[in-house]
Amino acid sequence: MGILDNLGGLAKEHEDKIEAGIEQAGDFVDDKTGGKYADKVDQAQNLANEQLDKLTGQDQQ
Repeated sequence: MGILDNLGGLAKEHEDKIEAGIEQAGDFVDDKTGGKYADKVDQAQNLANEQLDKLTGQDQQ
């Protein structure tokens, strides 16, 4: 079992908390920038969630 397997297992275990953190970070940036970069923040959140899905194996469903 490699380190990525361990990381994937941990990410799968805490996926809801990680997704909430991604959302919270995006909201923080939006708040601090007055929403000026909301479209870019949304793109970054989507990318982060896609990568999380790959790590946890959710993209295979």
